[in-house]
Amino acid sequence: MPSRAALGIDLGTSSVKTVVTDPASGAVLAQASVAYPVRSPQPGQAETDPADWWDAVGRCVREAVAASGAQPDAIGLSGQMHGLVLCDARAVPVRPAMLWADMRAVAEIGRFHELSREHRARLANPLTPGMPGPMLVWVAAHQPEVYARARWALQPKDWLRARLTGGIMAEPSDASATLLYDLPADDWDRELIETLGLRADLLAPLLPSSAALAGALSDTAASHLGVPAGTPVAAGAGDAAAAALGSGLADPSQVQLTVGTGAQVVRPQPSPLDLSAAGVHLYRSAYGAPATAGSATPAGVGAAAGWYHMGACTNAGIALTWVREILGMSWSQLYASLDEPVRPDDPMFIPHLTGERTPYVEPGLRGSWTALALGHDRTALARSALVGVAFAITDTYRALIDAGAGDSAPKSAGPSGANRDPADATLRVAGGGTMSPAWRQLLADITGCALYALDCPDASGRGAALLGAQAAGSVTTEEIIGRLAPQVSLVAEPADGSARSLLADRYQQFRERIQLLGGAQP
Repeated sequence: MPSRAALGIDLGTSSVKTVVTDPASGAVLAQASVAYPVRSPQPGQAETDPADWWDAVGRCVREAVAASGAQPDAIGLSGQMHGLVLCDARAVPVRPAMLWADMRAVAEIGRFHELSREHRARLANPLTPGMPGPMLVWVAAHQPEVYARARWALQPKDWLRARLTGGIMAEPSDASATLLYDLPADDWDRELIETLGLRADLLAPLLPSSAALAGALSDTAASHLGVPAGTPVAAGAGDAAAAALGSGLADPSQVQLTVGTGAQVVRPQPSPLDLSAAGVHLYRSAYGAPATAGSATPAGVGAAAGWYHMGACTNAGIALTWVREILGMSWSQLYASLDEPVRPDDPMFIPHLTGERTPYVEPGLRGSWTALALGHDRTALARSALVGVAFAITDTYRALIDAGAGDSAPKSAGPSGANRDPADATLRVAGGGTMSPAWRQLLADITGCALYALDCPDASGRGAALLGAQAAGSVTTEEIIGRLAPQVSLVAEPADGSARSLLADRYQQFRERIQLLGGAQP
């Protein structure tokens, strides 16, 4: 067993995952996962009781640490982005946490559209209701007594850190995803907060870096987790930023797809370039950024330091979970539907059950199953759902690539010496939602990309653990993106022939039907 170990806690939308790593090799020693419910009190709402998070974190950490046989000497955090946890001075929630899938702040987005073009450019992100800024405006207007009781408005992983250490703070990779952050200035947007009539004191002080040491594990938290009190805790990062770090993604010419509850297509960026008109997000990375946009980047990260563009498809795993439950299928049964080829008369599934971000930025967009016939069975419905989600992911990927067409062209994600022609499109794939070989092949056929899988089953959790190790001085940024980066291997290439042509035709039909449903391309 290694003499040192780092613990990563990834607080996801529907489950928490914990990863114990060996900082010397980057190897994952053990991992665990514990689920919790996402509640919808009214249509379009998505909430979780933070007490469920806390209970699950304790059970999950104990399981992973016991399985690893190592006692962590550093803790790092990752978490679902865009959540809003309103709590009192002691981090006790005053209402359930509002999650990124919550759409109740649609009307409040109008306040953001009234901003000047110059001010919107400082936010550098599409204006969507499932972010803390609009949600906080909603709470102030519709639950004023709750708003008055709140002392802090935190991101989910920042709330978890407060429970672990007793310290209240935020960090840029999550803060930049709130629609309350000035990306070029790299700070809370005080002018916007005043314009919206919000309380500036609700926003926690910012730590300078995701890998910064944020505090030490308290006695109470240590007893809950079964980890020694005083263990260093890092600031942590939003899950997409942590996944990029955990997978060693730092080159602006590479693109990575992670599929979980949602799907994210991520590309590192050397500067805060606004692509919000294309529905593409811009956030701070977990590598740390220069003090100002024009400053030198940290050693070892090169031109990729500081930011990343992200295409966000909100209806990936969440839509497939809905389909699986409606059809009464297991995950293996769902993926087995791809054992039969896609057919011209298959139903058409539009997966946008919760609206959509990239590229449509339309919270009112809704899903559908069309072209149904008496001959269709559960297998046909399941297969059409997988195809529909793959089409939605392709929409997201194409929006990000087309919007950044003037940048360095994406190159092969393959290992050194095994690169394909740089003109060929490639995607690195990560996340538990890309493990099925048949699903990988479908994604390759529809996106037209060769897929390179990362030898890293939980990139966000691994990234969180590495942030902990970095804050404790066990590893450096250069090591994380160098010798500790996981291996990648070619797992799927686009097929040729009639099957690919059929998918191309159906993809065009998919886009036409979305337009009929109100999803206009930006």
